[in-house]
Amino acid sequence: MRQERELLWEPVSTGRVQSNYGPSPFAAKAYNSTRLPDFDHEFIDETDLDEFAKALSAPENTADEASPSGSRFITALNDWSPVYQRVRGRRKVGSRKRRRGKDETREGFVYILLKWPLLVVVLGWIVILGLLYLLTRLYIYLYEHFVAWRGRREQFRQNLQRTTNYKDWVEAAQELDAFLGNESWKQKDEYAYYDYTTLKRVKEDLRSMRLEAEEEENGGVDGIGRKRTIDALKSLVEACVKSNFVGIENPRLYSETYYGTKNLVQGFVGEVESSLSLLVRTRQLTQDDKRLLFKHLHTNFGRTALCLSGGASFAYYHFGVCKALLDANLLPEVITGTSGGALVAALVATRTDDELKKLLVPALAGRITACHDDFSTWFRRWWRTGARFDALDWARRCSWMTRGSMTFREAYERTGRILNVTCVPSDPHSPTILANYLTSPNCVIWSAVLASAAVPGILNPVVLMMKTHDGTLAPYSFGHKWKDGSLRTDIPLKALNLHFNVNFSIVSQVNPHINLFFFSSRGSVGRPVTHRRGRGWRGGFLGSAIEQYLKLDLNKWLKVLRHLELLPRPLGQDWSEIWLQKFSGTITIWPKSTLSDFYYILSDPTLSRLARMLQAGQQSTFPKIQFIANRMVCERLVEEGRRSTAPQTLDGIESVSEEDPQTLLRRRGGRESHPVVASPPLGGVDVVAENDQDAASSPTLRERLDMWRQRLSGGSRPQHRRGSGASSIIQEIGRQSRVFLVDDSEGETGQSEDDGGPDSSGSAIEDGWEDEDGFDDEKLEMEEGDTGRFEKGTKLD
Repeated sequence: MRQERELLWEPVSTGRVQSNYGPSPFAAKAYNSTRLPDFDHEFIDETDLDEFAKALSAPENTADEASPSGSRFITALNDWSPVYQRVRGRRKVGSRKRRRGKDETREGFVYILLKWPLLVVVLGWIVILGLLYLLTRLYIYLYEHFVAWRGRREQFRQNLQRTTNYKDWVEAAQELDAFLGNESWKQKDEYAYYDYTTLKRVKEDLRSMRLEAEEEENGGVDGIGRKRTIDALKSLVEACVKSNFVGIENPRLYSETYYGTKNLVQGFVGEVESSLSLLVRTRQLTQDDKRLLFKHLHTNFGRTALCLSGGASFAYYHFGVCKALLDANLLPEVITGTSGGALVAALVATRTDDELKKLLVPALAGRITACHDDFSTWFRRWWRTGARFDALDWARRCSWMTRGSMTFREAYERTGRILNVTCVPSDPHSPTILANYLTSPNCVIWSAVLASAAVPGILNPVVLMMKTHDGTLAPYSFGHKWKDGSLRTDIPLKALNLHFNVNFSIVSQVNPHINLFFFSSRGSVGRPVTHRRGRGWRGGFLGSAIEQYLKLDLNKWLKVLRHLELLPRPLGQDWSEIWLQKFSGTITIWPKSTLSDFYYILSDPTLSRLARMLQAGQQSTFPKIQFIANRMVCERLVEEGRRSTAPQTLDGIESVSEEDPQTLLRRRGGRESHPVVASPPLGGVDVVAENDQDAASSPTLRERLDMWRQRLSGGSRPQHRRGSGASSIIQEIGRQSRVFLVDDSEGETGQSEDDGGPDSSGSAIEDGWEDEDGFDDEKLEMEEGDTGRFEKGTKLD
């Protein structure tokens, strides 16, 4: 087992993952569309599009009174009236809706008098700051081009940029690191951005305990009479397998070299991997111990999510990012997408790994045809409806990416990946939603993708659709209209942490208005600063200082406009959030775009342009793979431990949820042990249940106390004989609950838990014994003062 783990880890850590590669973006077979799975297959059903058309044309929040369920909407004035009839004055009515309401309007003559002058002055100053920022970035680019990158250093960098797979990239990166002297930095443990002394000590303890535990495992040592090493190893792993333990996930640790990090960090990750592998397969721990351990590790370590930003046609760079992660076997299970990124995320989450390796090629451009209309067609549509694209046409063309009307739950069941799509309501003050298999399991994916891409002026707000029990579609969320998620929440990190415990995010950011302002003055993961051999500032200290000041000042004045409510609302939308929200993650990938991308921002990609985007996306991901690999190898071992110890339902399906008592009871069937936490008996209370035929087979509370005292005094362990031992779950639950109601020894009066008598001290008492058949008897839990309520059918002696 250990040898298999080494083989799985070795390709990722050294870059030898060539056997997992899909076709190169420039290979001849990558342009052959016949190799793509289901390329000519149309998944969409026309009846689904008809239901979508009815929902779009229906008045919002207006149910059909003729429908008993109220789920169908009015689609036309009468049988002779078309659905998309033109209504005079409609644009004027819509414009009145878009203006601020009475509750939103600021009152007072000072606000009215100064609003527009302040807006003009602040916007003018923002334009000046923007121009100065562009000049500063131009100076830094020229400085790096003519000062930092020259001679052999430039040759090594060009070799790095010409690589098309991760193996070749690693070799070129190691050559560049060796030339710059970065290898010596890896060998030194000291570094200010992590606690290397603690890490070194924990690494040595892990190694020594793991080797000793493996000897005990192979030698059959059970550890009776002494403390087992496996228990100490389990405690140590539980203490150090945490998110960013002693700072080892600080991006600065991966920003000093082009490939890799400190040897101490890499060795620690290897020891954690070996220790987790041992804990997964060991026979010295019970299933309950393993289940509790990996549950805690999952809570402390968290999960990783891949977040794909919006950005119109810039979003096709995400295909290259996903391809690089897929080839390295590092594609996270949690994937979120917004706007254009939602389309890419939907394709990834609805296809298996084998299908994706065949699909992420330039030939995929034959299926990306959303912008096929010519200028005259879309201009007439924009003049008539206020949107450049038609929602029905987009739904038909988007459905192939989502495998027809597949829902979020169906996608999760097919691939195991958790798809998340951000949608913003058309109302400016309603909260956004993160659609996934938990929050909206029956929602149709293509409708959420359209809603997440509905930029005002590009696509009108759309209605989300859901799949009913008979397979037909119906409006979701009362037929409300939704639009582009990038307007408010491009990267939904808080929602991901809430729903899926995500605390490590890989963000692929391609928004053109944000890409320009991304600048890492001290380098980023896999891209160190070359000035002064990585110890300086990009463009020198003066250039970095000016860039940082101008960017912070721009951000300040944008916040002033928002908080003083000076900005108007073009197209009924508050546009301030497209600048002020958080756009980065733990790892942020910025694919390198070109000026021509701005010209083709609302155009379908050609084969050559998609090939270039795939290559650029891969190139931007290669420097981050080592960081991601160190994280994912531990996360996947924790998930493997959770799944291998997950309780089984009656149908044999694994349930990872530890908080599901129904599942645990069904699996246990009343046969396994339960912990006992009981309060001492109430003084003078003797409660007897009527018609209690099972009372003799269950010990009383007094008997449990006597046995517990005997165990403390070193006495023999009493045996308790059960009855048949094959009672049903309901009978078992009833028998266990009556332990606290039956006590034949003494007492005259009764007292309920609500009385809160003085004898309810709440001390914890644990006891257990073995049945005749060798099974541990059930243990029960009870909180302080919880001695059971009197019910109908009980009496007092």
